[in-house]
Amino acid sequence: MNIKLFYAKFTQNSIYFMQNTSKQYDDVISSCRNLFNNKMKDYGSAWRILRLPSLTDQIFIKAQRIRSLQQNEVRKVDEGEVSEFTGIINYCIMALIQLEKGIAEQPDLSVEEALVLYDEKVAVAKQLMQDKNHDYGEAWREMRVSSLTDLILQKLLRVKQIEDNAGKTIVSEGIDANYQDMINYAVFALIHLNEK
Repeated sequence: MNIKLFYAKFTQNSIYFMQNTSKQYDDVISSCRNLFNNKMKDYGSAWRILRLPSLTDQIFIKAQRIRSLQQNEVRKVDEGEVSEFTGIINYCIMALIQLEKGIAEQPDLSVEEALVLYDEKVAVAKQLMQDKNHDYGEAWREMRVSSLTDLILQKLLRVKQIEDNAGKTIVSEGIDANYQDMINYAVFALIHLNEK
C-alpha cells in the first residue's frame, strides 16, 4: 500500500472515531445529567454543604465498589458498575462546582443554576478529553474497564494526598485536573459498557 494512501486512510479513520467518541461522550453525559437533574428536583442542592474531602470520599467508595464488583463473582446488592460510574461523574462535577464556588452553609442553587454550572464543568472536561484524544489517538479504546477503574482509584489517592497537603502541590497538576480526568475515565468506562 502506498504510504500516502495509508496515512490518508489512517486520518479518515481517526476523524471518524473522534466524531463517534464525541457523540458517545454526549450520550453518556446526557444520561448522567438527567439523573443529576432529577436528584436536584428531589433533594435540592443539599450537596452544596459538602466539603471537598467528603465528595472525594464518596467517589472513592464508588470506585472501590466497582473494583469489588469486577473482582467478586457474588453480588449481594443489585446495582452494577453503570450506576457507580454515573455517580463518579456526577460527584466529580459537584466537586468542580465546589472548587469554583466554595462550600455553602445551606443549599443555595436552583435546579437551573446548578445545571448551568454542570454544563460548564462538562464542557471543560470534554475539551480536555478531545485534546488528549487527539494526542493519544483514542488509546483508551484498547483499555479494559478494570484498568479505567484503577486509574480512577489512582487519581483519587492523588487527590486525597493533595487534600491532606492543604491543596499545595510542588510539581503536580491541581485537584481540578484530577477530577476532570476521573470524569473522562468514567465516561470511557460507560462507553465500553454500553458497547457490550
